[in-house]
Amino acid sequence: MLTGGCHCGALRVRFEPSLPPSELPLRTCTCSFCRKHGSVTAADSDGRLEITIVDVEEAVRYRFGQKTADFLICGRCGVFVAAVIVTASGAVGTLNVNVLEERASLTGPSEIVSYDDETRERRLRRRSETWMLANVLVFTGEN
Repeated sequence: MLTGGCHCGALRVRFEPSLPPSELPLRTCTCSFCRKHGSVTAADSDGRLEITIVDVEEAVRYRFGQKTADFLICGRCGVFVAAVIVTASGAVGTLNVNVLEERASLTGPSEIVSYDDETRERRLRRRSETWMLANVLVFTGEN
């Protein structure tokens, strides 16, 4: 189990990969959002991702481009944590591995990718096939 979150702790993650961290495929997307955030992402279609929104007032769900996914960003510290979509089989997501406490254990090379030419349908299909099951928990502060 790998854990982490944004800088201030308002968004937390738990990532259970099916592969050893050193074997996880990493991607560096060339879109302007990913470049500006310096993100390196991983998705393990056999793994699981849990995102806990500790401070709901600080969670920003940002959609851009084709508006096919919610990019979860902390409104307090500005860190991009993960992206999620809801598919017919449930929610799936990809993780910005730079938020992991165990980031140093992800030692594989990062493939540079561009999805600029994808149609909306192809993008949704690729994500539903390659992203991992994701569960987004929202802490309300109520017992």
